Order: sequence, then C-alpha cells, then structure tokens
Amino acid sequence: MTTLPHPSRFGQIRKSLIERVQHLITLQLLRRHVFRVAAIASVTAALYWILIASDRYVSEGHIVIQHTDLTGSQSTDVASLLGGIGGINRADQLLLRDHLLSADMLQKLDAKLNLRSHYSDWSHDLLSRMWFENASIEKFHDYYLSRVSVELDDYSGILVIKAQAYDPKIAHGITGMLVAEGEQFMNAMSHDLAQEQVDFLEKQVAKMGERTIESRQGVLRFQNENGLLSPQGTAENIAGIVNDLESRLAELRTRRSAMLGYLMPNSPDLKEIALQIAAVEKQINKERTRLATPNGNALNRKVEEFQRLQLNAEFAQDIYKTTLMALEKGRVEATRTLKKVSVLQTPSKPQYPLEPRRIYNSIISILFALFVAGIIHLLAAIIRDHKD
Repeated sequence: MTTLPHPSRFGQIRKSLIERVQHLITLQLLRRHVFRVAAIASVTAALYWILIASDRYVSEGHIVIQHTDLTGSQSTDVASLLGGIGGINRADQLLLRDHLLSADMLQKLDAKLNLRSHYSDWSHDLLSRMWFENASIEKFHDYYLSRVSVELDDYSGILVIKAQAYDPKIAHGITGMLVAEGEQFMNAMSHDLAQEQVDFLEKQVAKMGERTIESRQGVLRFQNENGLLSPQGTAENIAGIVNDLESRLAELRTRRSAMLGYLMPNSPDLKEIALQIAAVEKQINKERTRLATPNGNALNRKVEEFQRLQLNAEFAQDIYKTTLMALEKGRVEATRTLKKVSVLQTPSKPQYPLEPRRIYNSIISILFALFVAGIIHLLAAIIRDHKD
C-alpha cells in the first residue's frame, strides 16, 4: 500500500518552487532592464553635458616669487648674481598659495567682483552653479575652491593660477586680482618682519649707546682720579728710564773695574765712581718700585685696570658700530621690495569656454554607467548560479 506525502509537505515544496520562480523572474528582469537603465542614464548625462551644462571660461596665469636680496651672498660670480635675484623659496610659494585660496582672499574678491551673485545666477545650470546667493561662508568657500585652483610646479617652482567663471571678464578679473593681491601680500609680510627687526635694532642701538657712554665715562674717571692720561705710556717711559739707568750703571761699574787696576782703593776718583754707582742703583730701585711693588699700588696694576676699562670701552664701541650698521641695513630692507612676484604669464583673457569638457565628460559618464550595469549584471548571474 503506497503512502502519500503529508499535505503540509506538499505546501512547503510548492512554496519553495514559487519563491525560486519569483527570484529567477526578478533576476531575469534585473538583467534585462539594467542595461536599459544604463542607456537611459548615459543619454541623460550626455544631454546634460552637451546641451544643458553652462559654459565656463578659464583664465590662467603663471607667477613665481623671487628674492631681491643680494646681501646674503658674498660671491660675485655670474652664477651667484643670477641665483641671488632669481632665488625661489618653496615655503614662500606654498605660503602664497594658501593665502590665495583662503576665505579672506575670497571675501576680497567678492567685495570687488560680486562673485556670490555671479556664481549663483539662475541663468546657469543647476548642477554647476552655487544654489543660494546667501549661502554660508563655508559653503561659498567650498564652491570657490572648486572654481579656483593654485598649483605649485615642484620642478620649476612656478605657481599656476586658474580661475573659472561664467563670464570671461570675471574669470580674467579673478586671476588678475589674485596676482596683484599675492604680490601685495608677500611684500607686506616681508615689510612687517623687517619693521619688527628695525624696532628691535633701535632698542639695541639705544641700549648699546648708553653702554658705550658709560664705559667711556669709566675711562675718564680713572684718568682723572689717577692723574694719568695713559698709564701704559707712563709705564713704557719708566721702563725706558730704567733701561737707560742700567746701561749707565753697567758703564760705571766697568770704569770702576778698570780704575782699580791702576789706582788705590781709597782714591778720590774711585770714591766718586762708587757714589755715582750707588746713586744710579738707588734711582733704579725707585723707578722699579713705581712699576711694581708687593703692596699692589704700583703702576703695573693701574695699567692693567686701565687696559681693562679701555678694552670694555672699545668693545662697546665696536658693538655700537655693528648695531648701527645693522639698523641702517634693516631700515633699507624695510623700505624696499624684498620679495617680488614675477608674472611669467599674464592672466589670459579667455575667448572660448574650456569647461565643461563636454565630449570627454559624456564619454566618461557613458563608460561609468556601463561599468555599473556590468557589475550589477555580473552579480545577478552569480546569484542565479548559486541558487541553481
């Protein structure tokens, strides 16, 4: 006797078959319509890029920052002369780039060119324009960064400025103002730094002037208190006198030795020579005592103290001269152009809209849509094979 399946078992099998059929139908529909949807999206994107997207004009300018300071190089060969004026500092380039892309720069541009109104004009297409004229500064700045670029060429050190606008005059005005404001910004920054250095040097000059006067007054006080204009000169004179006396003493002793050969020891001539020798020796001892004595009040101590005061005065005078020279140099640096923004390519006046790249963007949109459709088609095939 044959046993029939339970009714509930038939219900589960039926439900499973229905779900599988529905899933296969869904996958078939998905695979069938995915490329249709991709085709519609591609046509829509191509129509937008070719017919709807608003023209944007691009103005381009090339600038480079050059230092005009030649004092840093002591060499005068041709290479140093060419490199001294044309020296390029990467840090300055990056600093200028950051300023040109800053929100402060955007506000200056907006105040002069009314960029808010220009970029949010309803006559431009919805996707490329700024949606609201009264947008927040953050959103306005983000939009500004999408329309203005400042790129640094690492090889040549050139800043390439590009500005996009719906009107060629606005695009040219943006680039021209960025170049002008960049030069003004770099010079102002350099002058501010130089002025701070001048202020510091002026304080140092005043301080060193007081120190120089005080050191010179110390020398004068010493001369007046000791009654010596130049202790060193006095000591040299005394040393010369001592040398002369020693020569005289040696001569007298030689004469006495010669006279002892033919005169009696108690001879008047020998007594006279002995008195002269004693007088010269006494004078020598006296002069030597003036030069140096154990009690420390001799002339050599005064010479040492005077030389110390003189050295301090000369050192203070030299520092004062150096500080004055640095001050004059700083004043010159503060009043001249330290960093020059040289324009290698003046901001161009666009005559043809380079943006958007309609054919290129259309092709990219079509390829992207087909790529996404292919991925979805592949996933559907993998799911179907897995279910089977």
